[in-house]
Amino acid sequence: MSAPKSSLYRDEAIILRTQKLGEADRIITLLTKEHGRIRGVAKGVRRTMSKFGARLEPGSHVDIQLHQGKTFDTVTQVEAIVNYGEALTDDYQRWTVASAILESAERFTNNEHEPSLQEFKLVIGAMKVLAENRYYPNLILDAYLLRSLAVGGYAPSLTNCSKCDKPGPHRYFSLVGGGSVCIECRPSASATPANETLELMAALLSGDWVTANESEIRSRREASGLIAAYLQWHLERGLRSLPLVERV
Repeated sequence: MSAPKSSLYRDEAIILRTQKLGEADRIITLLTKEHGRIRGVAKGVRRTMSKFGARLEPGSHVDIQLHQGKTFDTVTQVEAIVNYGEALTDDYQRWTVASAILESAERFTNNEHEPSLQEFKLVIGAMKVLAENRYYPNLILDAYLLRSLAVGGYAPSLTNCSKCDKPGPHRYFSLVGGGSVCIECRPSASATPANETLELMAALLSGDWVTANESEIRSRREASGLIAAYLQWHLERGLRSLPLVERV
């Protein structure tokens, strides 16, 4: 006779969001390394003497143990790895960028308990470089958004025509058309970004930080606008936190 399957499981996770539940509990939305996005209840976490302390706040990278439940899993143990949120809360610009990344991660992972290792790695990587202040915050956000779109199969074409694959660069960019389009394939409502803007977007998508860091402010602004519009088109609605990000 086989042993019963354990209802306890352990995983590495990043806290995406928290919601109050009752007088002392919270619902914790987290993206895990092996189990995808899950929601768990942390009992008593809002009490002063809670055993979880501040380890279950948005932006915390943790090692967590949960007990499987019918509606929500229950958090039983938490060990802190890195509290990125704590490192970012004193800097408004970097914290709003972090908030947009965490909200996006929840939107990019549609189904609970569906493994999303690539998205998990993207979120951890973005939060790490943001906390280290390694690059300009808006560039980190736009790189994360483009790469997450790529993981989901929605990467915009930035050189060849997305319709006929004609070699570019091309003058037009279409949200509906999937990115760069040639003059023969362009839909009526197409943007006309500068070549430098598309080069910046390509650099962010590929991880070419030398090119990204050397980009001009006007290219960054135009790229951010295109990426936000492209993201909204594919997610079907905008992110609440994105308008709060200071675009410089």
